[in-house]
Amino acid sequence: MKVLESWEGKPLEEILELCQETLQNPEVPTVKRWREAGGKVLGHFQVYFPEEIAHAAGMLPLKMCGAPVESRYADSRFGSYLCSIIKTCLEQVLTGRLELDMFISPPICDAARNLAAIWGRNFNYPCQILYLPQNPNSSFSIHYLRDEYDRLKGVIEEVTGNAITDENLCNSIAVFNHNRKLLRHLYDIKREKPWHVSIDEAFVLTALGGKIPREEHNQLLETVLQLIEQKETRKQDRIRVVFEGGFCEQPPLDMLKTVGQSCYVVDDDLNIGMRWLKKDVEAGSDPLWNLAEAYIEKSSYSPVQHDLRKPKEKMLMQRMENSRAEAAIITAAKMCEPGLEEQVTYTRTLDKANIPYFISEFEENMTSFDHLEIQLETFIENILFD
Repeated sequence: MKVLESWEGKPLEEILELCQETLQNPEVPTVKRWREAGGKVLGHFQVYFPEEIAHAAGMLPLKMCGAPVESRYADSRFGSYLCSIIKTCLEQVLTGRLELDMFISPPICDAARNLAAIWGRNFNYPCQILYLPQNPNSSFSIHYLRDEYDRLKGVIEEVTGNAITDENLCNSIAVFNHNRKLLRHLYDIKREKPWHVSIDEAFVLTALGGKIPREEHNQLLETVLQLIEQKETRKQDRIRVVFEGGFCEQPPLDMLKTVGQSCYVVDDDLNIGMRWLKKDVEAGSDPLWNLAEAYIEKSSYSPVQHDLRKPKEKMLMQRMENSRAEAAIITAAKMCEPGLEEQVTYTRTLDKANIPYFISEFEENMTSFDHLEIQLETFIENILFD
């Protein structure tokens, strides 16, 4: 079933506006429509969860990305020194804006490590932790992760009452492979012709996939990508930058618009969980194994995965080289220990390479960006006129 309001046949601007309104609505209307039709919802916290497993059981996998709400009730469940995304995610459910049938959280940081337990104290549906391998370089990591996926598969089957067959999984893998292909195409346009799609437009189009059925997202992207390529937009004299630091809590959309007004963001790590697997997943005779193998061998880099084969500072430099970026914007969510720690490594590497960079912090409920706009314009002018 379709849960997004009618967009077929509309011009690109109207489609993007609809997508933005849907994404920013804390009531999550797409989930309400899904549930009204009898569907069940699996909410999962950042950064990555193999959504194919939930999809194969007929569930809607919902990527919990926070919301523009005041965390009145959630504040009593968490310390004041924690990032806001875990609070606003819980606030959505505590206040009835969002209803789930299951919740999963990977232990990506100290705050998220306890999130499933706190969630389970407040709701009577299954709240699980996905224990991703702490050492993906181990020869046993794929075997371990395959068993972990199988454990969660059993819980999902109990919640839905539907058996998840290998055929179901292979069909779901095909749907998500197509989605990843379309998102790669979107980012190809962003790198090669960034004047055709801004950072905020790419963000909205990507993030919306975590709130609607993936088949519907595929249909939307197929249409929108054609419209984007047909745009008659003139190239402007702007520097090319990479935006790094939005791997978990996402920056406010207005912040991204502010950044996009000053420069061309040719690559980023926003919604990286939606683009975590850089290559197609093979279906094969053991789809769970193939999903686990893809996480270990075909995944992007992130501060929350400690893979010695993918040092993050080198991966950032490779991202900048591949996108022909001239500078970097290094950000981090406030109170985010993984993000703030990586800033040190990133900036040292950029200093050695004599690449200019701009450092900032953000919080999802920020509303004023005047200072950011002035500082960013000064940064860019220094590069242009140095």
